[in-house]
Amino acid sequence: MKRIVLITLLIWVWGSVFAQEESFSFTLQEAREYALEHNKTLLNAQSDVALAEEKYKETRGSGLPQVNGSMDYTTNFNYEFEFGMGGQTTEFEFENPQLLDAGDMEVIKALGQMFGPSEGANTIVMEDQANASIQVSQLIFNGQYWIGLKMAKLSKDIAAKSLNASENDLKENVGNLYYGILASQKFIKIIDNIKENNKDILKQMQNMYEKGMVEEIEVDQIRMGISELENSKKTMERSLEYSINTFRFVLGIENNAPIEFEDDLDEFLANIMEENLLTSDFDISQNPSYQLVETQEEIGEESIAMQKWAYAPTISGFYNYREKILKSSFDLSPKNTAGLTLSVPIISGGTRSAQLSQARIEYEKINRNKSLLEEQLELQNRQLIYELKNAIDNYQMQKDNVQVAQRVYENSNNKYKHGQLSVVELNQTRNNYLQAENNYVSSILNLLQAKLKKDKLYNNL
Repeated sequence: MKRIVLITLLIWVWGSVFAQEESFSFTLQEAREYALEHNKTLLNAQSDVALAEEKYKETRGSGLPQVNGSMDYTTNFNYEFEFGMGGQTTEFEFENPQLLDAGDMEVIKALGQMFGPSEGANTIVMEDQANASIQVSQLIFNGQYWIGLKMAKLSKDIAAKSLNASENDLKENVGNLYYGILASQKFIKIIDNIKENNKDILKQMQNMYEKGMVEEIEVDQIRMGISELENSKKTMERSLEYSINTFRFVLGIENNAPIEFEDDLDEFLANIMEENLLTSDFDISQNPSYQLVETQEEIGEESIAMQKWAYAPTISGFYNYREKILKSSFDLSPKNTAGLTLSVPIISGGTRSAQLSQARIEYEKINRNKSLLEEQLELQNRQLIYELKNAIDNYQMQKDNVQVAQRVYENSNNKYKHGQLSVVELNQTRNNYLQAENNYVSSILNLLQAKLKKDKLYNNL
């Protein structure tokens, strides 16, 4: 029994160890790298690149030599075929022979000799037959094939550039989530500090109330202020938990897996403040969306060329070798055959012309989309510079405001402890300080996110 209990205990401990969830710890860069490897949407985009590569190989292979082999077996169950050249005359009987003239009789006589029984008929036995053959075919000339090969290669480029755009989207998403989580954690710490300070004041007020130095309503008001802070913290914690769950989902991490965030919000802020954020060295050719539309434009050009080649002939050749494993005694088919096939399009009922017109219309649409995208990206660049200016100005202002609000709040605490300030005024200065801290943290987050948008536009993520 002791052994059974011991074994059971060991199994339980062993299972508990392996049942523990894996924990994670990320810097922002590490989080992005992990997401690039595990995000399911991005993995599908990577599969699209692999599919485009295989599609290119398929298109290329259709113009390379094609070799096919076959075997066949046929039996006629030893059927005997008899044939002769005629010889004996068959007599035809007529009900009214008087209706036939001399010419009719000559024709009837010839037919009777042709279909009459032959003298010494020949017999051929239909023996079993088996053949093994191999055929080699090669496309010699087809203009559409070479254009199609170019388009397949451009499709590979489209898939790769789409993947790059998806990676940038993912990096931006991870950055926004990471910044938001750090901002929430920072603000929760601020609430905790203010709450702890209010708890100290509550203890002092409780002692003063017990000594009859203050009224109970002042103690209650301090307690209510602490409750408000606790509710604010709970609301912020729920929002933080939602952000962390979203972060897990984006990175492809199992639910409820513990995560630590190693970077600090102030470090990000210090780093970007050293940069010249307002420079506008925007090279539109480096933007992933613009690169994508450029490749689409090339595909449009090749599509027009492909439809033009539909009017050209196609030439292909073949060689076939047949080895006769079982053959009949009467066999005239050769072992080796070769040939050329020339296919010339003549009349298509307007189909080719319509397809060419469609390709030209699509190309015009792509050109307009490219021009429109250029204007949108330039406008977006100017807007982001404008947003960065506002974010920097707002950050500087909120930084000054929070310093002033903190000094006022600390001064109010001292005055309240010395009876120089009412509890209502103390709560007001606390709320003002809390709001100033909230505005300050939000200004940092807005600045980081504006910088993130610019980096994405410039393809610098």
